[in-house]
Amino acid sequence: MKALVKRITNSTAGFSTLALRLPVGVIFMAHGGQKLFGWFGGYGLEGTGQWMASIGIEPGILMAFLAGSAELIGGLFILLGLLTRPAAAVLAFTMVIAIASVHINNGLFMANNGYEFALALLAASVSLALSGSGKVAIDNAITDKLS
Repeated sequence: MKALVKRITNSTAGFSTLALRLPVGVIFMAHGGQKLFGWFGGYGLEGTGQWMASIGIEPGILMAFLAGSAELIGGLFILLGLLTRPAAAVLAFTMVIAIASVHINNGLFMANNGYEFALALLAASVSLALSGSGKVAIDNAITDKLS
């Protein structure tokens, strides 16, 4: 178990991942807050759940809770550099679902509710899942403690 945690938290990436983690973490947290709590002009859990159910993502409230929680908690973990790889993997999966179920039929561009923004977040999430958190992260303290 110790070896697995060390493998997950270890990163040879430099400082560049911090430049990616900070905005991506904030963006995901904000979107999660919209879904769960209605922050920043969102619809909250009930409204988001009703919308998800209306497009065939059932049960809507549960799916809204899962997506919102992944974004809020995953975004926080990415921001902090805490368990970055698993958090980024969960967020990448969330973006694949968003692209496939909501945006793909609208084309690429955001102006048409297309998938370009979700694709950018997917790419950032995959990058962090592969690279890990980098030098400035809580993951480093975990790795050091396990050494």
